[in-house]
Amino acid sequence: MGLEIIAVPVLADNYVWLAHDPASGDTAVIDPAVADPVLEAAAARGWTIGQIWNTHWHPDHVGGNLAIRDATGCTITGPAGEADRIPGIARAVTGGHHVRLGAFTAEVIDVPAHTAGHIAYHLPAAQAAFVGDTLFAMGCGRLFEGTAAQMFANMRRLSALPGETRVYCAHEYTLGNARFAVTAEPDNAEIAARLQEVIAARAAGQATVPTTIARERATNPFMRARDAEELAARRAAKDSFTG
Repeated sequence: MGLEIIAVPVLADNYVWLAHDPASGDTAVIDPAVADPVLEAAAARGWTIGQIWNTHWHPDHVGGNLAIRDATGCTITGPAGEADRIPGIARAVTGGHHVRLGAFTAEVIDVPAHTAGHIAYHLPAAQAAFVGDTLFAMGCGRLFEGTAAQMFANMRRLSALPGETRVYCAHEYTLGNARFAVTAEPDNAEIAARLQEVIAARAAGQATVPTTIARERATNPFMRARDAEELAARRAAKDSFTG
């Protein structure tokens, strides 16, 4: 049986992810902003949370750590470079380390730039990647603690994953990202078509994630940037974009 992954929408636009291995019963929470809706979602499915995986230290990704740990006794894994800012961390990992969820193994990938120690979790057998705030549907994270060169390297690394890999990012930012993307690449027909898809999905109250690596290769102006300089220019333009 495959890995079951569900979204728990919280706050204004966050997604907390619950990943469950049916064979073993193991369940992990990825980037819990808050605790109660996550605990309720797991309980509704009869899932017992055994792990938390954090991608970076921002409060809207770790805010539920301690309450979930206190309620379940789960183990918290997070980035070694930010261990002092991850509440309750028990295992600190960095690129090349592996984390297990039942029968599934996640490779840890270093993706610094949004924060200095940001990591992602790639599960090849599940064709899934949890990328936090590094890669978004049609976007990338702001460069709060890193450089455009780092983010460009992140985009190259993630774009090299198999195209069918489902990308589980942590926010519903796709509509704003798509509106910017058509200005960054006005001649890209796939971006224009995807914008209309996203407008319709959001009007119907539907989530626009997960996305896939293949879709991002075709329609994400940051993944499509030719070099770090172009990514930097696009990121600066997006930071001030009001369209």
